[in-house]
Amino acid sequence: MDLRLIATCPEETKDVLVRELEALGAQGIEPLYRAVAFTASERVYYEAHLKLRSASRILRVLREMPAHTPEMLYSQARRIPWYDYFDVKRPYLIDSVQADRGPEFMTSNEIGKRVREALQDVFYRHQGEVPKVDLKEPKVVIVAFCHKGRAVISLDTAGKTLHKRGYRLEGHPAPIKETLAAALLEMVGYDGTQAFLDPMCGSGTIAIEAAMIALGKAPLIHRKKGEFLLEWLADFDKDLWRDVQEEARQLKRETPPAPIVASDINGNFVELARKNALRARVERYLSFDVKPFQEVTPPSETGLLLTNMPYGERLEGGEEQLKTLYREIGDTLKQRFSGWRCCLLVNAASPYKFIGLRPTRRIPILNGSIACKLLVFDIYAGSRKAKHLEGEQAEETAEPASQA
Repeated sequence: MDLRLIATCPEETKDVLVRELEALGAQGIEPLYRAVAFTASERVYYEAHLKLRSASRILRVLREMPAHTPEMLYSQARRIPWYDYFDVKRPYLIDSVQADRGPEFMTSNEIGKRVREALQDVFYRHQGEVPKVDLKEPKVVIVAFCHKGRAVISLDTAGKTLHKRGYRLEGHPAPIKETLAAALLEMVGYDGTQAFLDPMCGSGTIAIEAAMIALGKAPLIHRKKGEFLLEWLADFDKDLWRDVQEEARQLKRETPPAPIVASDINGNFVELARKNALRARVERYLSFDVKPFQEVTPPSETGLLLTNMPYGERLEGGEEQLKTLYREIGDTLKQRFSGWRCCLLVNAASPYKFIGLRPTRRIPILNGSIACKLLVFDIYAGSRKAKHLEGEQAEETAEPASQA
């Protein structure tokens, strides 16, 4: 029987997650707010935990039910055969979410209390004892989500959020999440067959995610035994899980089809990126260099450049220095990157127009709490007139440029 599942993600990257699920073989795919619902066989369910690059969490839906009042929520939650899903010896935690606001709605605390009471009643009636609550290291996490008089009760089967691949060390002041890096790469068409360059690599997250895509490497393959919460559930199939893991390892390519380069003006960041790549077990597939963006050269005639630009907070010269940097970067792209697709993630409030190029696409993105834009520049070969005409044609399908 297929399982009902929900994968969560930022709203702006939901389309990426839908495409990932389609490629994985999921069925019944339904976009929700900051999430995608789907059904899957047990094999695809296991594969999703290892292979999804843009998902934050995976929830296994146990029951969807009316819950207009605390009493109704309690009554409905008592109908769930909790003992079928986890052993009474497993410590658990209830993560309650109230999506509505107002005195007429249950609070998150009341939602959690009612579900906990129902769970304890079911266990006590069936087994004569109840599982313990563990707020720090639960083996089972129950998610109770209430909205508009309905509740969805599910199990968090991922555990640690899926952006925590396990390779990133501390040391960079503004790292981008691994899941966002992977989503950005997919958005701009990277499939691993193109040469790749990140000329402001920081801690190396974007280049490392690019390497994993190019290698066909499952991003969560190195999680340790027991770190996925699905491994603590009563119906966990150890043999199938090992088979899925081994198949994922066998699908990894020996080498990436094209070069992957990470560089930065800060040598400490490049060294950190190298260490992170080593922990991700992709270090030997990347090339590293210490140099400013203005001095980088493309590693091949065509390819993809993607980088997370500085937002200005840590630049001594503030916005004026940022304007100068953007001008110089624009000049570098025009002079050296003909034939490349160049993609810059910039703060939406930054003076990015000083780059001096007309973007093919502008994609709104939230990087944490910062409103950003992913600017895509297709740098065409040929005369300036040809570039201008092609830029105008591309602009007809892009978001209208705001006035300077």
